[in-house]
Amino acid sequence: MFIEVLKSKIGHATVTQAELKYEGSITIDSDLLKAVNIISGEKVHVLNENTGHRLETYVIAGPPASGVICLNGPAARLGSVGDRLIILSYGLLEVIEAKGLAPKIVYLDPKNKIKKS
Repeated sequence: MFIEVLKSKIGHATVTQAELKYEGSITIDSDLLKAVNIISGEKVHVLNENTGHRLETYVIAGPPASGVICLNGPAARLGSVGDRLIILSYGLLEVIEAKGLAPKIVYLDPKNKIKKS
């Protein structure tokens, strides 16, 4: 049997942009993606700490060291520049494998630099 478990988490990300005139997704600094093992196109859950909204979308890799966290398309209606987000990704694993998984987790400062991992 497979279960869905947390594999990656970016905590306290600050929205730097919201681009309504876009097809959808979230753009994330590629250095942050590397740090938590999320790839471009991967599905993520985005939780807005300010509003309580939750959404599911896919990732676009942003420029490295840019600190970009951009809500694109309809997601831009669920957050504003300055809002804090938690970004989660999950994997499907066999129960035995899942028990040994150590999720990659980082927490960001207000400029979206890793302050704790």
